[in-house]
Amino acid sequence: MNSVPVREVLQSEPSPTPVPATRLSHPWWQLAGLAALLLWLYYPILTRLVAQWWNDPNFSHGFFVPLFSAFVIWQQRSQLAGLRLQPSWWGLPFLSAGLCVLILGQLGAELFLSRVSLLIVLAGLIVLFCGWTFSRALLFPWAFLLLMIPIPTMVFNQITFPLQLLASKVASTTLPWMGVPVLREGNVIILPAMALEVAEACSGIRSLMSLATLAVIYGYLMERKVGVRILLALASIPIAVAANSLRIVGTGLLVQYWDPQKAEGFFHEFSGWLVFVVSLVMLYLLHRVVRIFWREEGTQA
Repeated sequence: MNSVPVREVLQSEPSPTPVPATRLSHPWWQLAGLAALLLWLYYPILTRLVAQWWNDPNFSHGFFVPLFSAFVIWQQRSQLAGLRLQPSWWGLPFLSAGLCVLILGQLGAELFLSRVSLLIVLAGLIVLFCGWTFSRALLFPWAFLLLMIPIPTMVFNQITFPLQLLASKVASTTLPWMGVPVLREGNVIILPAMALEVAEACSGIRSLMSLATLAVIYGYLMERKVGVRILLALASIPIAVAANSLRIVGTGLLVQYWDPQKAEGFFHEFSGWLVFVVSLVMLYLLHRVVRIFWREEGTQA
């Protein structure tokens, strides 16, 4: 009987190959069934949400929010494809909480809760089927979806009236510097030619919400530093308020020195778009200034 050396036996055996990291995958029919279930559950809520975007100019920016979130996810598709799926049962508490919020919203006829529940349910499903790594990677597009949900009417009224008073105060303080005598009573500015009422539509809430949404989009596309992105998003609030106050001042000047009817007609509609464009220009200039100082601080460090 021929004996084979142990050394040759060990060399002839195949060396163990490292086991590649497996990625869990879900059949397409399961994902399609889950999407159909979500659509059936939230179809009445989503249809009313889209109708509000279409009919309420204050929230017309909602159409762009899910599209931009989808764009961000598509842009990160290669990064997401490289992540390993690690489903976690911690998604069940989020899923349960979202369904409970949905039930509360339906029972109380509160649209805001019903709409927010969709985002909570989505967060729970992501953690449940994909894990925390995926949830962290999708945090920004998920959080951005909050901007598509109109704020409750009670909160909306609490914001608009102070904005009306602020715009009327700024206008009543600025117009006398330009030779226009003013008497202010609340949100009504009394000029020699006529009385101007800073109504809810002129409070600036519409341009504020739209500009805040565009500031987030602009910061994501044009800036890499997270701190600058946050600064641009926060700066959109005073920029929108200042631009709307200038709009009221311009209307007062036209009423006093030109034609009250023209000031309330074409100019009133056109000035809304003009103020929004001015706000975007101010946001862009602020970004340029911030980048100059931020770069100088970086070089000094």
